[in-house]
This record gives sequence, C-alpha cells and structure tokens, in this order.
Amino acid sequence: MSLFQELKRRNVIRIAILYLVSSWVLLQLADVLTSLLNAPEAAGSIVVLLLILGFFPALIFAWVYEMTPEGIRREVDIDRSQSQTPETGKKINTVIVVLLVIAIGGLVADRLIPEPGVEADVVLADSLEAPIDSLSIAVLPFADLSQGQDQQYFTDGLSEELLNLLVRVDDLHVASRTSSFAYRGSTLSVPEISKALGVGHILEGSVRKDGDRIRITAQLIEAETDRHLWSENFDRELVDIFAIQDEIANAIVQALTGKLGVGAERAISVEAVTENLDAYEMYLMARELFLKRTELPESIRLFTQAIELDPSFARAWEGLAAVHAVGNDWIPDGIDHYPLAREAAEKALSLNPDLSMPLAVLGSIASDADYDFIRGIEYFNAAIEKDSKNTTAWLWLGIRQYSLGFFEEAIKSLRTCLSIDPGYLNCRQHLAHTYLSKGDADTAVKLNDVAMEHVFDSISEAFIPEYVRRGHRNLAVRIADNRLGSTGAPAIEIIRAVENPGGDNHAGYARLKDWENQTRSGVTIAQAIPFSWIYFGVWDELANHPGKYAYMMWHPDGDEFRKTDVYKAVVRESGALAYWQARGFPPQCKPVGDDDFECVVAKAPRRRARSQVN
Repeated sequence: MSLFQELKRRNVIRIAILYLVSSWVLLQLADVLTSLLNAPEAAGSIVVLLLILGFFPALIFAWVYEMTPEGIRREVDIDRSQSQTPETGKKINTVIVVLLVIAIGGLVADRLIPEPGVEADVVLADSLEAPIDSLSIAVLPFADLSQGQDQQYFTDGLSEELLNLLVRVDDLHVASRTSSFAYRGSTLSVPEISKALGVGHILEGSVRKDGDRIRITAQLIEAETDRHLWSENFDRELVDIFAIQDEIANAIVQALTGKLGVGAERAISVEAVTENLDAYEMYLMARELFLKRTELPESIRLFTQAIELDPSFARAWEGLAAVHAVGNDWIPDGIDHYPLAREAAEKALSLNPDLSMPLAVLGSIASDADYDFIRGIEYFNAAIEKDSKNTTAWLWLGIRQYSLGFFEEAIKSLRTCLSIDPGYLNCRQHLAHTYLSKGDADTAVKLNDVAMEHVFDSISEAFIPEYVRRGHRNLAVRIADNRLGSTGAPAIEIIRAVENPGGDNHAGYARLKDWENQTRSGVTIAQAIPFSWIYFGVWDELANHPGKYAYMMWHPDGDEFRKTDVYKAVVRESGALAYWQARGFPPQCKPVGDDDFECVVAKAPRRRARSQVN
C-alpha cells in the first residue's frame, strides 16, 4: 500500500481538511469576539500562530491513533479487520460539510451586509477625485514678489478678498480658502490642481509692493486646456486697495461672462471697509495670524492697533472678537478673554449689523461662559442665517450640539462645514470625536487618521483609549505626551490606566499629580486629558469646575462616570440640563422626576477589519 493510500485509510487527509476548515471558522469567530471584547488587535495574530503550531501535531496524532468504540487507541495495536476508520471517515466528512456550510454562509452574510456607520463620502473625501465643474473657480494664493519678501499677509489678504468677491457671482462655484491655499508653492500643474479641487478655472497671480506703489499680475486659466482666458497687469498707486480689488474682480467676471455666461447681470461692487490703509494692513496681518492660530497675542495687538487707527473699522472689531473667543483655550496668559470677546463682538455688530462672525462669537460666549446653551444655539443659527457659508459658525454649532448629546444634529452641522470647506481640519476632527461617542469607532478613527496626517498637534485626546485597543500603543503615548505639552510628563501612566480599567491605578495617578505640581508649564492633567479621570476614578477633581468639562460628558468609556453625582453636577452647571428641560432630551438621556435625569450611552461593537482574516 502506498503512503498516500495509507494516509487516506488512517483519515490523516480528512483530518487535515477538517483542521483547516475548523481553523478558518475559528478565525472568523475570534475576529468577531476580538471586536466585541475590545481585545488588542494582536490577539488575532496569536490565534493564527497557535493554529499553525497545532497543525502538524494534529496530523501526527491522526496517523498514530485511531478512534474506537473503546476510546482512543494506538493504530499499531488494532487488528485491521476490526478497524473503525471507514465509519470515522464518514463522520469526519459530515463535520467538514457542516463547517463548510457555516463558513460559506458567514462569508456571504459578511459580504452582503453593509458596513454600519461608515461615512465613505466624508472619510474618503481626500482620496476621491471631485468631478470637474465648468462653472467653478479656485483662487490660488498670489505670490509675493516684493523685494523684502515680507508681504505674504498682504498678498494672501488680496487673494482671499478676490475669492470672497467671486463668491457673490450667481451660479459660480468658488473653492474654499483652505482648499485653494493648500496648493501654495505646489509643483503640480494647473490641470492637476484643477482636478484635485474639482474646478474648471484657476486664478493665480503675484503682487509686488514697493512703498506706495503696487503691481498686481492676475491670470485666469481654463484648467482643462491650460489656456489663458485673461491676463492683466495692474500698476497703481496704493491709495485705494478696494478700488483695485473691484477692478480685478470685475475684469475676472467679465472674462468668465464671455466664456461661460455667468455674472453678466450685475457688476461686483467692493465696499471700502476702512479709509485708513495702515489700519487695513494691520487687519490683514492680524487675521492671517488668527487663521493660522499662531502668535495670537500678536494678532490681538495688531487688531487693537488697527482699531486705534480707525475706531469705526467693523471687521477689525470682528477679528478681535474672534481671537478673544478662542483665547481662553489658545492663550495661556491667565486672562479671561470672554468679556473682551463679548465687548468686541457687540461693537462690531453696532457698526455693521450684517456681520455673521460676531454673532457666532456671542454664541460661543453664551454657551461656554454663561452656560446658556439656549441663547448660544440661537446666536449660532442667527450667524448662519446671515452667512450660510460661515464654516466657523457651523463648527461651533456642531461642537455645542455634541456637548448637549445630540450626535446626529452635530454630525449634520459638521458635515455641512466640510461640504463648504473640505480642508477645514477642525471640522473633521470634531466630526471624528462625535462618531467616537456615537459608537462608530471605525468611522471615527478613519476621520481622525486623515486629520492627524495634516495637523497632529490638534488631535483629540479622546482617541487615546481607542488607539490602545487597536494595538497602537506608541501612538497613544505620543498623543498623551503631546497633549500634556511636555516630553517629561509621565504620560505612560495614562496609557497604563486605560489598559487596566477598574484596577489599582493610584500609583500612576500620584506620579501624574507630582509632575503637575512640579511643572512650570501651567498645564494640568484635568485640562489636557480630562477623560483620564474616568480610568483613575478621581471624580472630585472635576467637581470644583464642572462646567469646564462638558465636552467629556459623552466619552464612550464613561459609563461609570455617568452614574456619579459629579457627572450630574457637570450636566447641571454646564447648562445642558436647562437646555434639555426647555428643548427636549437627547436620545440617550431621559428625565427622572421633576429635576433629575439619567443617561446611558449605548455602545456599538467595533466593526472588524476584514483584511486581517479573509
């Protein structure tokens, strides 16, 4: 008898097939359980390794031993005329067929059932090519050709003003500032930039400023053919920059009219926001710093100086209000910036009631300083009514809707923000945070990963536990260390607490408190990583200033925290309960009696990654 025939007789081949089919089913089951139990992703690899190691011992066992009615016996001790291997083989065949049916059924169901909650149109927006819209234009940042190369703020301001003017043209789609300015200094060709932005036309140019003289070169390019539709040089005395903007914008519209038939009904009229050119330059410099969130104290100084030069400069007051509105979070100077933001916003509106941003600032102050979400939401809605493309108003509205527990409304607002400006990373980050609390961790991580590629320093600390669970421990440590603002901080203790929920983490907590007391940075753990209190269980740290921690109310790991009196104090003092009682409770909360409530956040299981197993 040949070796192959002997292997068949002893059911070794059947055992090999059974082992492989069983292993495949077991891997599918392990993958699902890994997601449900929040086990590290490395667990799947361990199961695979164990199954590989067990394969050959199983074959050796099948060769050496045989199943008999009396139990397992060595094959050499059995009379072949009494061997049970044919009957055993039939049973093995039946088990193989059953397992194959189960495996194939699971595979079909896995492929046909759609992924829950993955917002592909948002998550993959960076990788999909947008369709080209022929009635569209992108304004690239003009190049600074000034001798000192120190007028970038001025050229950026001119580019943005032209963009804002073109937005007024009926039927013309204009790419956002963030999207267009991302291609500053790009080596891509005009057709390549056009394809990436989904626009049919590109406006580019340069500015050379020399004392009171300015030379502006502007070119309108049809992206598909890379053909110049219009090009002109403007040599002017720099006495009325707004008249120059008016002239350039109308020349562009006229060129577009001849080609596409848009903007022919009325000319663009540019309103001079100030008669003081020096004040305008200060304003442009201050605004550029604010948009980049760099040197914000200098931005405040420049806005203030512009206002001193022209006290009726409404947009300078508006800019000053916006900087102060984020000052408490971005400027560690111990000053309460909210009263200053309120004063500047009210002054801006008194000078120009049509402005949108001051209303958004007042909404931020009402929500975060006055703990009055009702007025805050009303202000945000009023700001959006004034300017439906005010992405900051949509962002701030979405953040407050999230804080109140209305996740679906927050997602809608933040996605609107991204539809207006796909490059607005802050909207993408907060959208990721909302999906995380909603229970859709896969979508949340995909969104967060895209944002992290561009601006790591602003990544939310709320993702630390999720990255730990997914086996990205080093990344979690990096984020924690970054949020604490010091490589000397014992950030690893937060990771250990996440890995040991419900355990004794007092020693790690003590190390963090020692660091906090000794550091000179002024950073506290409660400010930098407030969710960590969930794992340390030191709720009293939050009880002193509960209103400041409204944003951590919905952390997906905060079930125990949401059962405490401290959590209820956070909800009450943040103004959330007053809003719920007046406007209705979010889906995860319900009233209890006349003045109490309870909240239970349902956790959705994380969707497994098919590619790891299939």
